[in-house]
This record gives sequence, C-alpha cells and structure tokens, in this order.
Amino acid sequence: MTDRQDCYTVALIVGSVSKPSLNRRLANALIGLSVDAGLRFEDVPIGQLPHFGAEMQSEQDYPAAGREFKDAVDAADALLIVTPEYNRSIPGVLKNAVDWASRPMGQNSFTGRPVAVTGMSEGAVSTAVAQNHLKAILTSQGALVLGAPEAYIRYQSGMIADDGTVSDESVRAFLSSFLTAFRELIDSGQ
Repeated sequence: MTDRQDCYTVALIVGSVSKPSLNRRLANALIGLSVDAGLRFEDVPIGQLPHFGAEMQSEQDYPAAGREFKDAVDAADALLIVTPEYNRSIPGVLKNAVDWASRPMGQNSFTGRPVAVTGMSEGAVSTAVAQNHLKAILTSQGALVLGAPEAYIRYQSGMIADDGTVSDESVRAFLSSFLTAFRELIDSGQ
C-alpha cells in the first residue's frame, strides 16, 4: 500500500440525462461536500454515448465518444455513480455507459477500481433496487464497490437546492460520512 494521498480524483457519473434531475442535485451536493473528504470530482457526461453494440468490441471500432468516456473514467482514481431508479432498475443510458466502460475486451475500466453508488428519489425506498442492480453489475466487472454505508436518499422538498446546497443538517452529515467511507475505500486500494 502506498502513502495516503491528500486528494483523489473521482470520475462522477450521473445516471440521468433529465433536466431537471434530482440526481444531478444530489451530485452537486456531493461535490460541495467532497473537499472535506479529500475528493475532487470530475463530471463525466454519458448522454453523448452512442448505443453500444457487439460490433464495437475492438479498439479500432471504438468511436471518439466512447474513447473519450473511457479515457475520463480511466484517468480517475475512483468512480462515483449517482443513479435514479427507472422501472425498478437503472436507466438505459447508465447501463449503456457501463457497457462502454467495460469494453473492449481486456480493457475493462472497472477492474480493481473503487466505486461508490448513491441515488435520490421521492419514493419510499428511494433508489435501493436500482443501486442493488448496479452494484451487482459493477461487482461482476471486478469493481471494488463500497458496501456501507448504503446511500438511498429519499428526497423531500427543499432538502437539497439545485446548486447542491443541503439545508437538512442530518442529510449533510450522512452524505459527509458516505464520502468519508468512500475515501477510506479508495485509501485501502492504493
């Protein structure tokens, strides 16, 4: 294990391309809290990715958007995915991004990479089912997935502003503890 770094770069993927997005709001809150945990987030957009297909299995078949996405993920020390829940699973656009990052064969961006997953919705179980699906996919790809604390955020009006300002102190404290646990996972893998 190497010495602890002062700050890690984390690729941030928001699994929603909707505007407005509760999960973009949550991502903004995490960005605002990340400095105290020694994390620096780099937003990695996924909406521009074409649909992944089996014909794109080799390096020469990779379009520029796929290569740019993979390069951004690979350049980071870790990955944070903020996902909504669509029909009891992850959005198609997010699954498409996971497929891009896991290819071409032999160049899986998840292998050995520390990853944390969270999400926010107004529903009673928040994004628990989607997160569990995503964690199963990431684990099968060799990612080091943060197990606890699980961060299923149930949104309540005014709790987090569009700019990421967290008005609820208990939510702010929980999100800070989530980021600290993620930082510890990253430290353990370095």
